[in-house]
Amino acid sequence: MHDRQELCSKIVKMYPEIGQCDIDIMVDWDGNKNVWVVDLKKDEHELQHYLEEMDADNCMDNKKCVSLGLEIAQLVENVKGKQY
Repeated sequence: MHDRQELCSKIVKMYPEIGQCDIDIMVDWDGNKNVWVVDLKKDEHELQHYLEEMDADNCMDNKKCVSLGLEIAQLVENVKGKQY
């Protein structure tokens, strides 16, 4: 299993738009659900994504986290005022 700070840093590296839009990110392990919880916030916009351990492994191996990436893209657009 990965360290939460290591996973958080990797997500920010893979999706630099998080930093460009000043979106806060927090990553925690939920032992009850056996998933990583990725919490992204900017003002009134918030996204909580559940990242399965296998998906976290893919992220750490420099593979895209497809479902997380799609949700991050939507959040970034919402923050910029371009809601779908």
